Amino acid sequence: MNLRKAALASLVALGVGVSPLLSSEPALAIGCASGALAGGVAGHYAGHHGVLGAVGGCIVGHHMAVVQRRKAAAAAANRPPVNGSTY
Repeated sequence: MNLRKAALASLVALGVGVSPLLSSEPALAIGCASGALAGGVAGHYAGHHGVLGAVGGCIVGHHMAVVQRRKAAAAAANRPPVNGSTY
């Protein structure tokens, strides 16, 4: 019985751990991966601080992506209609 309880507990823990990875919502960390990559490389060459550079790069990359997305949305809102009507 102990083995059965342990197996059940590990399956529940695995299900709880994997369930956030299976969600269908979009990721909110836009720009983080590319910023982390660039920041990690820069941090590594600037004194072996790759992890610190990756964290900073993630933050900056996400901020820049959000700003770019807001500018694109503002430009799209000011764009005239496609079909040529002035309505």
